[in-house]
Amino acid sequence: MDRKEDRKLLIKIAQMYYEQNLTQSEISNELGIYRTTISRMLKRVREEGIVTITINYDIGDHCTLEQELKERFGLKEAIVVEVDPAQSGVIKRKAIGQACARWLEQVVQPKDTIGFSWGSSLAAVVDNLTLGQRPFVTCVPTVGGPSGKMESGYHVNNICYQAALKWGARSLMIDVPAITEQKETRDQLMRSQYYQTISKAWDRLDIAIFGIGSPEIKGEEAWRGFYGDAVIDELEDGKVAGDICSRFYDGNGLPVRTAISDRTLTIELEQIRRARYAIGVAESLEKVSGILGALNGGYMNVLVTTEETAQKILE
Repeated sequence: MDRKEDRKLLIKIAQMYYEQNLTQSEISNELGIYRTTISRMLKRVREEGIVTITINYDIGDHCTLEQELKERFGLKEAIVVEVDPAQSGVIKRKAIGQACARWLEQVVQPKDTIGFSWGSSLAAVVDNLTLGQRPFVTCVPTVGGPSGKMESGYHVNNICYQAALKWGARSLMIDVPAITEQKETRDQLMRSQYYQTISKAWDRLDIAIFGIGSPEIKGEEAWRGFYGDAVIDELEDGKVAGDICSRFYDGNGLPVRTAISDRTLTIELEQIRRARYAIGVAESLEKVSGILGALNGGYMNVLVTTEETAQKILE
């Protein structure tokens, strides 16, 4: 290959990696070049000045917070977003959703199974995914549907479907409630072939992305709409620090049994913990106890949050 053709290939690979957010494996598959060669060529694009990387030292405080979170809780990654604390919750969720989406697109692999929970933060993540072709990725709901009222955009099935639509991927749907009225109903549904398919997908999750709940949240319509007032009253007795996918835990991260434990159809915390990336997406001072409990329990190895929330966690 002559020098001109070589440089054209370097530029093409740089565009695919840095502009289209393709992984090295995806570039390798598309161009028919070994992945190790792609890695060497990406090194060359920086050495030869085709790509330059600038560090914005104005956000040094965020880097410090991220490093502190990683070291304190043994995280693989911490992503801290600067948002004015006076901004609305909608703006804050959009900011962390965008940050999570960008990071996810860098780490997802071609055949990953990705589990999504419900809620406004997860909806913000999916809203900010860029269009792409990841046909062998599978998007899986990790919790049943709400027993109360919920905005359709926050429903786990819609979130999975929209993520798959963005990526040209496939998605599974869950057609059972997160909380049944009777334990016997839950047991019967768990024995169904349909539920077994979902459960097996949970066992092989590569990535789990979830919001974090906390009984300290006041006036949150989505939270109350998902569980209903009767359940919320029990959770506010002080034993529960937070929940992930309707699995509750205390401040130390130890699971807490409640009146709905035997009526719950959702992924287990241990299944989440086994994922390559277990990504908690949450912000607000009201959720700090829930986030801390999840960190102490080791249920997440990636945290996406705001600067205000990160500072409170570290305090």
